[in-house]
Amino acid sequence: MAENTEGRLAKVEAALAHVDRLCEQLNDVVTGQGREITRLKKQQARIAASLESAELERIKSTNPKPPHYQ
Repeated sequence: MAENTEGRLAKVEAALAHVDRLCEQLNDVVTGQGREITRLKKQQARIAASLESAELERIKSTNPKPPHYQ
């Protein structure tokens, strides 16, 4: 009976070690994805601001001021 218990305990410890390693790997993936999402959000905000600025300049250039405003 003691051998059976020791064998079962060894299997449980091995399984727990595997789960711990897997959890660490998944945590690394999730934190990496979080950093990537943050970087992409900043990039998207810069691109949106650039497009908005370009669109405003385009609108200003295609709609000249009336003569009485000059």
